[in-house]
Amino acid sequence: MNKKYWLMAVSALLALSLSACTKNDDTASSGDTEKTNAAEVKTEAKDTEKEDTTDENATEQTITYLGEDYVLPAKVDNIVAASLESMEDAAILGVKPVGVLAVGDAIPEYLASDLEGASLVGDKFAPNNEAILALDPDVILGSSKHSEDVVAAMNKIQTMIPYSHLSENWEENLELLGKLTGKESKADEIIADYNAKAAEAKEKIGDSMKDKTVLVLRIRQGSVAVYSDETYLNSVLYTDLGLPVPEIVSSTDGQGELSLEALADINPDYIFLQFEDSENAENLTAKDDLLANPIFKSITAAKENHVFVNTIAPLAQGGTAWSKVRFLDAAIENLVSE
Repeated sequence: MNKKYWLMAVSALLALSLSACTKNDDTASSGDTEKTNAAEVKTEAKDTEKEDTTDENATEQTITYLGEDYVLPAKVDNIVAASLESMEDAAILGVKPVGVLAVGDAIPEYLASDLEGASLVGDKFAPNNEAILALDPDVILGSSKHSEDVVAAMNKIQTMIPYSHLSENWEENLELLGKLTGKESKADEIIADYNAKAAEAKEKIGDSMKDKTVLVLRIRQGSVAVYSDETYLNSVLYTDLGLPVPEIVSSTDGQGELSLEALADINPDYIFLQFEDSENAENLTAKDDLLANPIFKSITAAKENHVFVNTIAPLAQGGTAWSKVRFLDAAIENLVSE
């Protein structure tokens, strides 16, 4: 073979060899990359699976409520509602506690159908620890009004969360119970619907009530009680609907007693009056006596038939979603002009 042609053949073979090597190297590199990526995905999947498994196998959870942390079982099934506030929220959310408080040795009438089947665990002043223990609770929803010894006794049974009795915390209360029971979306819906309805009513009222005095009064142990602007049902009137706050309300710290003479001096235009037999066991005629009193009958609200008695259940706590939703409807019905 001619040397020239021999050299050309050798060059061609070398070129083909180099091309094959490059192609093999690229293929190998691509394969290594795919293997690496697959390994990473597999590792991530294992990590995710491990995390999920860890969550599923967790025996505890930490719930944060009003700035405090509470350790509970990972799965909450048995809830003891050891406060009327938590009982009202359970009713509006459609939650069935295993234990509830009694009024007159029975579930309060206004909550009886919603909480039917729950065991009784004493009354709001003296919860029965033995009855609570027998229900094997995963959490106890007590009251922020419970004394230290009651709280300590409950915490020996299971974590007790001091459910707030303040109306300013009504949304946090409902959100807590929603989180514990898997009803978070329903809690959010109730809150959003209430706020939207209150805003609409406030707009309708406008300035029509700016010169009017509206009071919520409650007869307890035969005496007439008045409340501060954020206590009991008052937050609906003065905060949510924006009605002017009467001086007697702004000067009251929590709850105060109001004499008939002082009430006549105030001369309110509208009165929402609440009366419950169990709170007036020794004065069962107190409401009728008040309504028939000549001094009371001289008040503008009485003369204009603007005294509304028990527009919601008289035992309603006032600062809960259950109470606020219903009292807002009552306020709109009686105060908002169509």
